[in-house]
Amino acid sequence: MRIARFVHHDQIAYGTVELDEDHGEHPGTVAVLNGDPLVTAVQYTGERLLLDDVRLVAPVIPRSKIVAVGRNYRAHAAEFGNDVPAEPMCFYKPNTAVVGPGEPIIYPRQTSAVDHEAELAVVIGRICKDVPVERVPEVIFGYTVANDVSARDLQNSDGQWGRAKGFDTFCPLGPWIVTHLSLEEASDLGIRATVTRGGQTIERQESTTANMVHGIAELVSFVSSFATLLPGDVILTGTPEGVGRIEPGDVVTVEIESIGSLANPVVAADA
Repeated sequence: MRIARFVHHDQIAYGTVELDEDHGEHPGTVAVLNGDPLVTAVQYTGERLLLDDVRLVAPVIPRSKIVAVGRNYRAHAAEFGNDVPAEPMCFYKPNTAVVGPGEPIIYPRQTSAVDHEAELAVVIGRICKDVPVERVPEVIFGYTVANDVSARDLQNSDGQWGRAKGFDTFCPLGPWIVTHLSLEEASDLGIRATVTRGGQTIERQESTTANMVHGIAELVSFVSSFATLLPGDVILTGTPEGVGRIEPGDVVTVEIESIGSLANPVVAADA
């Protein structure tokens, strides 16, 4: 199932998305739900809309936190001359950094070196703490696509990552949350990023989630060992090698196999 959050006639709603690849009776549509499935039991309203008639927004705005993991792909750590940490290296991004599909990434005035980072995002579905690795599937609501946008110069100069990765618009999420993937399936998905600049598409990142140093279950368990996880919390699982600069005028696209594609234009702060 694909859970989308969308705007229709200036109203935000949730629904389940049906695509051509599902071979169902209603391809290219969204079936409307009567509430937020992350916080309450929901039912279908009976209304069905064309995907082309709605505007997808971020499928979740974490009420509590986004926990991101650094240096979780060996080749990405190596491209910056870093070692892989023995334990997951975690940091927070504010929920004000979240934007959805098609919404702009705003290039801040304070930086001159902004990078894209393609990542698999895990969405938590229930309150949990100290989750054993073997029980992690019970607390995962689903998965979505993320871009951990980073001001690399500020990351290096500040000595910590809060500002560099916490600017407004620095956490695109979408296009929807996929709930039907098993943990094993999510642990071996193709992940890629491209940047379109001046009409030319540049291939940047190409890897698989199987290359994570610390797997999904280990990450969720580890984060839950120091922070209570709440429904709607998001864990970003790290990025593979090939990260690179983006600049105003670009469109950066992150795609994860079996989930979807997330594209965002880059605009200057004063545009």
